[in-house]
Amino acid sequence: MRVSVLCKYGEIALKGMNRHIFEKLLRDRIKKRIAEFGRFKVYTVQSTLYILPLDDECDSDGAYEAAKRTFGIAAVSKAFETEKDMDAIIRVAKTEIPKYLEGKKSFKVESKRSDKKFPLNSPEISNEVGGAILQAMHGRVKVDVHNPECVIRVEIRDNAAYVCTNQESAAGGMPTGSNGKALLLLSGGIDSPVAGYMMGRRGVVIEAVHYESFPYTSERARDKVIELAELISRYCGEIHVHVVSLTKLQEAIRDKCDEEYSTLLLRRSMMRLADRIAEKYYCKAIITGESLGQVASQTMEALNVTNPLANRPVFRPLIGTDKEEIVTIARKIGTFETSIQPYEDCCTVFTPRHPKTRPELEAVIEQEKILDPIPMEDEAFENEYTITVGSR
Repeated sequence: MRVSVLCKYGEIALKGMNRHIFEKLLRDRIKKRIAEFGRFKVYTVQSTLYILPLDDECDSDGAYEAAKRTFGIAAVSKAFETEKDMDAIIRVAKTEIPKYLEGKKSFKVESKRSDKKFPLNSPEISNEVGGAILQAMHGRVKVDVHNPECVIRVEIRDNAAYVCTNQESAAGGMPTGSNGKALLLLSGGIDSPVAGYMMGRRGVVIEAVHYESFPYTSERARDKVIELAELISRYCGEIHVHVVSLTKLQEAIRDKCDEEYSTLLLRRSMMRLADRIAEKYYCKAIITGESLGQVASQTMEALNVTNPLANRPVFRPLIGTDKEEIVTIARKIGTFETSIQPYEDCCTVFTPRHPKTRPELEAVIEQEKILDPIPMEDEAFENEYTITVGSR
């Protein structure tokens, strides 16, 4: 029997008269993401997106995993379509569901009857199907209506009936492309990939800029960042990573400026360059992985030194989170193990022993006059190159 995928969405249901716009974005996104797994029919009915295989060659497991990582989908389950007939529903439940309950201790059946002409009501459907599953499992699992380990759902729709496996949480958020495009400052650390994921979850298309500093940083450091971009592209879709060299700029900061201001001066140049790259690639905002007070360059005073240099909003989705919370998300999305690889990025080159944590903007500007960074920034901008990862 062919396995369909049922996708529930959350926030889209609250969009009122604009709901159809978000549903179309989500359908189009899903179609692109599952194309590699075969021919599927994709449509939406009653706050549910259906992914139905059109032939036996379809990889429903692949489509399920892709849907699970698609922003805009709150939950997914595998489903078996059958006729709206109780005997047919029970036959499917007894044949297909036991393999999903192996190793489980308890379950319950929940039913939803959208077609009110169906002869049994929801509790009666649940009782019939639950009894059939118990019989098929030969006592290896019990019913627990209060705290079940697994929930089996039966949905009686207008067009057909569906027997659904246990529902799993999906990526949630808003469909990609529903909230514009922004440029992520992507380093090799733990924070910035998480920041990109979080803004992607709000429907933002992600582009990225990565700053390198050869020979002080290695090709492995750059490859690590590209791997991080690939990992978050599983959720965010195709990402263009714009790579910019800061070697000359950092050497000039080291040679000309007071050491305690070096990080702040570098951050100002990075923000100016990010703003120019955002303008070039039509990004409406900039995203950083900064968390208030986490390091010297992320105090309120230090952030105020860089903020005025952007001519567009700067989103800092991690600003109120602590490291433990960020690490939890990094583990969840699969970036943590890559982030902790020991390949440093440009932010760790020439790190000052005693950085300014409460800088005065006027003093930073005086140091910047000595540095004269604009010609070096112009050269860095002109030599930017792009690496594309993932697929839409």
